[in-house]
Amino acid sequence: MTEPAVVQLERLTKRFQSPEGGGVLAVDDVSLELAGGSFVTLLGPSGCGKTTTLRMIAGFETPTTGRILVDAADVSRRTPDKRQMGMVFQSYALFPHLTVFENVAYGLRLRRRSGSDLRKAVERTLELVNLVGLGQRRPSELSGGQQQRVALARAMAIEPRVLLFDEPLSNLDAKLRVSLRAEIRRIQQQLGITSVYVTHDQSEAMALSDVVVVMKDGRVEQAGAPDEVYRRPTTRFVADFIGRANFIDAEVIAPGDGAADVSVLGQRMRIPAAAGLQAGSRATVVVRPESIRLGSGDLRAKVRRSIFLGPLVEYELDLGESVVLAVDPDWMGHGLHEAGEEVACALSPEQAYALPPGGSDELVPKDPEAAALAES
Repeated sequence: MTEPAVVQLERLTKRFQSPEGGGVLAVDDVSLELAGGSFVTLLGPSGCGKTTTLRMIAGFETPTTGRILVDAADVSRRTPDKRQMGMVFQSYALFPHLTVFENVAYGLRLRRRSGSDLRKAVERTLELVNLVGLGQRRPSELSGGQQQRVALARAMAIEPRVLLFDEPLSNLDAKLRVSLRAEIRRIQQQLGITSVYVTHDQSEAMALSDVVVVMKDGRVEQAGAPDEVYRRPTTRFVADFIGRANFIDAEVIAPGDGAADVSVLGQRMRIPAAAGLQAGSRATVVVRPESIRLGSGDLRAKVRRSIFLGPLVEYELDLGESVVLAVDPDWMGHGLHEAGEEVACALSPEQAYALPPGGSDELVPKDPEAAALAES
């Protein structure tokens, strides 16, 4: 079996020229190395450059400057058919007049595969995506989820070195998205294909990826394992974009190696911290809603509102100095708290993170489904 491809992006930049002169800088000096067999997700809001980056990797856009290397070979100027890559599109891009079998076989025929060799390759791929027995149907006779499986099978049938995904699940309902993303991850791990996936859905990125690359304004804000990006965001933008976060003003008492003593909400805490904090300076403490414990602790808060979500309850709490969002997964143990009620609570210092100050302190609760709809 061929070793999984290593993909390197070296100072990749793309500027689109406008008729009025000047241009738009869509991707700005992006450098990344994608380990062989890894699943890497480019994540960010609309206009952040993630799709343009993917299209340059695929060969649909030519970099203004920079290089794309696959196993140290420069493919930056090669046409898409010369890159040994497969692509799964958002719109599926199936041929409506061809059967499922012929759709999957299309790329193989372009590569002059035929006869029993072609048939075996198609049947093997259809089995991999759980479409056995549907080869003679046309796309119009399939559900949306089945059509997406056909698109995935077509991309994989050519045995690509790199598999690319351009928001492939965005046209599906929420339950089907969860099911298909698990299938995509299973297949990718089974085959060991280096994969690059574009999405604006944070939960999708966290569930699928070995590495999440958060982008903003054409640049990489942070790249790392999903838990690292979630627990130790390097910028406020990353903390705010990945999941939900409270931003609480604090004063640095004593910075240290990877941690700092800070004064936050009237308490002294030692919490993990970014580099560069100075004693006596201000800091922003990032606290995830699930890191706020209700029912005990030294902090007193007034419930401003509560939202019952079944397995957990979401609360907006007034701590006097700050208003924070908290989630309580143990509400059955001590009951629901009503608006206006005073509750004890505590922050988990080891689950917080201190960053240099910057940006608005406004609490912006994030709903991943609403965010996805707003960007679609």
